Amino acid sequence: MKITRFAQSCILFETNNKRILIDPGYIKYKESYPDNEWKDIDILLVTHKHADHCHIEAIKKIVQNPKTKFYTTKEVAEAYPEISPNIVKPGDVLDFGDIKIEVVKAVHGYIPLLKGGKEVNENVGFIIDDGKNRAYQTSDTICFKNEYKCDILFVPVCNHGLVMSPFEASLFTKETGAKLVVPIHYDNPKFPVDLKEVEKHFSVQGLNFKFLELEEVIEA
Repeated sequence: MKITRFAQSCILFETNNKRILIDPGYIKYKESYPDNEWKDIDILLVTHKHADHCHIEAIKKIVQNPKTKFYTTKEVAEAYPEISPNIVKPGDVLDFGDIKIEVVKAVHGYIPLLKGGKEVNENVGFIIDDGKNRAYQTSDTICFKNEYKCDILFVPVCNHGLVMSPFEASLFTKETGAKLVVPIHYDNPKFPVDLKEVEKHFSVQGLNFKFLELEEVIEA
């Protein structure tokens, strides 16, 4: 499994001859992405409607490719009527032969800044299973009780009432049994994050973690 991190929560997975892109957003977006790094996408997954996860203009370009299969929530589809995704909900399993994608629960935090139509009422995470690794992108979520297990976890750490704090994220990660955790959702300058705090709490839990630079590639 080849993994490339882009800004905020955007991850590109390349495995079993498939290119799977999750949450292409507007933060640190480059106009070249749809024609280069994000071209020839087989499966496009969007967790929720916020633009830092759902850059609608980029998505419209990506799905011009007839092979691209696009999956997201009903709330995203209703927020952007110009797109025509396949609708998914927690509990669904997308079967692509040697790749299975589980649609899982996520609980977006609420703060008053989300008034006026920005509150997320429908949110999902995705677990990509290629037969060798289970890679779990949680979406923007606070802690919640679950039994999800994975080998690689992409977990948000910015807190600000929207997602988990470094402390909560470290405990959440421990429960998943992840062999590698990649912190995400800390690229928005409006919601600064102390990465030393992330390092401290993840180290206390004995987690194997790695901060990935933008467009950095790893193999798993």
